[in-house]
Amino acid sequence: MACGCLYVSILSPPKLPSLDYSAVTRTKLLHRSAVSFPSPSKLSALKCKAAGQTTPSPAVYQGIYGPWTVDSSDVREVILYRAGLVTAATSFVIASSVAFLPDNSSLSDTLKQNLDVLYALGGGGLGLSLVLIHIYVTAIKRTLQALWVLGVAGSLVTYLNLAQPAGDSLVQYVVDNPSAVWFIGPLYAALTGLVFKEGLCYGKLEAGILTFVIPTLLLGHLTGLMDDGVKLALLGSWMALFVVFAGRKFSQPIKDDIGDKSVFMFNALGEDEKKALIAKLEQQEFGQNAD
Repeated sequence: MACGCLYVSILSPPKLPSLDYSAVTRTKLLHRSAVSFPSPSKLSALKCKAAGQTTPSPAVYQGIYGPWTVDSSDVREVILYRAGLVTAATSFVIASSVAFLPDNSSLSDTLKQNLDVLYALGGGGLGLSLVLIHIYVTAIKRTLQALWVLGVAGSLVTYLNLAQPAGDSLVQYVVDNPSAVWFIGPLYAALTGLVFKEGLCYGKLEAGILTFVIPTLLLGHLTGLMDDGVKLALLGSWMALFVVFAGRKFSQPIKDDIGDKSVFMFNALGEDEKKALIAKLEQQEFGQNAD
């Protein structure tokens, strides 16, 4: 959930952007002494004994600010992040399938009666992923989360004040009244930002295409410049790509969704600790160059 394309320079700490990581990791790091990142040798020496047996030490990765490992809290966050994406994709695909089913089918009728439930589940899954996403620049993460909040608020306002009085579900009301996209749009802007980040960081084709499909369909519906055939084609593409996108997340190693954890560890330190660590790294680099 973080990517190397957003690395910051270790040579100019005053210009470092605000970064973000889990509260658990931040709390642990703030109690460490300055520049006290554990060395790979120390990390490799940690072992857990059970029934006279030892388990392999966790892999140690070298980040730009020092070595780091994947711990249980990291694994939990990544799994929940991916589960949120699967929930969002599954809910969206099931709800959107109504557009391709015969109007008089029992399955279509059942789904139409539960469109708002599916919409809420999908929005909740997206929200979970946006809480757990690892992005080095905190301002970007907060912007995506703010868009999600605006989209949820707009959805509630639209449902309570427009859709419900008209006897419609929220989804059906937006389909019949394109101007309602203004209210729910920020939610999908947050989704677009998330898939753009995934496409940029991991070079995923399906994420890159989704970055264009999502806003194109919504804007086409909002402006009325797109006929129903094109809308259905884009909707079908969105459904297929979303399934591929969410499913392929589970083919990635856990560490990929964490990014360079040393960057987040560095950000959790105090200013004096940051300066001391940077000075130490510069000295090490100077020594290596001298050799």
